[in-house]
Amino acid sequence: MWFVVDVESDGPIPNKYSMVSFGAVAVTPALDRTFYGKTRPVSDEWVPEALAISGISREEHLTFDDPKGVMEKFENWIQTQNRDGRPVLVSDNNGYDAAWINYYFHYYIGRNPFGFSSRRISDIICGLEGDLRFNWKRFRRTKHDHNPINDAKGNAEALLYFLEKHKIS
Repeated sequence: MWFVVDVESDGPIPNKYSMVSFGAVAVTPALDRTFYGKTRPVSDEWVPEALAISGISREEHLTFDDPKGVMEKFENWIQTQNRDGRPVLVSDNNGYDAAWINYYFHYYIGRNPFGFSSRRISDIICGLEGDLRFNWKRFRRTKHDHNPINDAKGNAEALLYFLEKHKIS
C-alpha cells in the first residue's frame, strides 16, 4: 500500500534541526485514513523562518509529544492500514519528507517500516503524462496550506487522479 507523507520542520536537515509535525494518508479512493504526528524539538537549534512556515511557535513546539512515542504510534498505524506487501512512502519531495521520516524511524525505533526507498509523486505523474515539466499540482483539491494532513491529502488526490486516468492500480 502507498502512503503519501508530508513533513514540516524547523530547519533544513534532520538531527541538527527538528521535525515539527507530519501527516500521512493511506492511498485509497476515499483518502479517509490519516495519521498526524507532532514531535517536540530534538535540538536547541532552529530556523525561525522555517518554523514560521508551519504556523507553530517555538513555545508551542516545545510542548509537542516525545518523538519515540509518535514514531511507534505511526509504525503501528501503518501496520494496521497496510494490507498488501511492504508499505511505500510517497511524497512531493522525497529528498525532504522521506529523509525526515527515515531518520526519525531509525533513530527512535531502530527500523523504518517503509524500508530504504520511496516514490516521488512528480516523477510518477510526469512519467505517466510523458512530460517532465507537467504541472500536476493544479490537480490537488485540498488546499496546500502547510498543515501536513492537508498537504498529504492534496498530493494524494492528484496522484489518485492520474492513476485512475491511466488505469493503474
